[in-house]
Amino acid sequence: MAVFKGAGVAIATPFYEDGSVNFDEFKRLIDFQIDNGTDAIIVCGTTGESATMTEEEHMEVTRFCIDYVNKRVPVIAGAGSNCTKTAVDLSVDAARAGADAILSVTPYYNKATQGGLFCHFSEIAKAVDIPVILYNVPSRTGTNILPETAAKLCKEVDNVVGIKDATGNLAQTSKMMQLCEGKMDLYSGEDGLVVPIMALGGLGVISVLSNIAPRQTHDMCAKALAGDFGGAREIQLKALPLIDALFSEVNPIPVKSALEMIGFKAGPLRLPLTTMTDEHKAVLEKEMRNFGLID
Repeated sequence: MAVFKGAGVAIATPFYEDGSVNFDEFKRLIDFQIDNGTDAIIVCGTTGESATMTEEEHMEVTRFCIDYVNKRVPVIAGAGSNCTKTAVDLSVDAARAGADAILSVTPYYNKATQGGLFCHFSEIAKAVDIPVILYNVPSRTGTNILPETAAKLCKEVDNVVGIKDATGNLAQTSKMMQLCEGKMDLYSGEDGLVVPIMALGGLGVISVLSNIAPRQTHDMCAKALAGDFGGAREIQLKALPLIDALFSEVNPIPVKSALEMIGFKAGPLRLPLTTMTDEHKAVLEKEMRNFGLID
């Protein structure tokens, strides 16, 4: 059984001006997501700025999210690292806290071999008794989980059950789905490719867009899951200019500005990320207005 189907939000982490986590605003954001149809919450991922959190903060934010969601929707804990031991420690802590699954990013900077990737993810998976979803995002990590490696993992490691595919390479995604023979749950990691990936058998998306448009993202996935690809395509195409604006600077810079525009105190970004430029912010505001998110 899949961890979730539909729109999972890669949720942002609100900060106070001093850089500490704004847990009160985090509650508001979680409730906004659940009230507007989000099917799962992915905490401490890229959009949540996990890369600039200490391990202690990472675990604290994950535990808080799991406790506050309180089983209303599945919570998937971002728990990846380029150090296998650190990834294991984060995964074990999240599993003990009650996470429904782990999202484990490809090790970055190290540039592991395919054999190294298999060993890395196998070590993480055997340390926990909950599902593991791989996260393949070569543009950020410099390393690509090849289709053969993904197939080997899902066939030989029982709790490696899914993959967030942010390769942008539909030919590779197709090959992976062929080799996995139905044993890998596929989620889009690209908001601009949700419908094409679901047409290949994907179950939904782990989404940045959902932070500000949870209902629309949920509806797009729900229509695709129901076989209404025409309706899903209509939402996908309408959202493309907004999605482009949300990635006009590196994620999560634009989405935190967008959250401010719809009334959330998203707060500052942690260095080395910096505030969105006025030029890009003006385009983002225009596209949010065109999409109906602000007046």
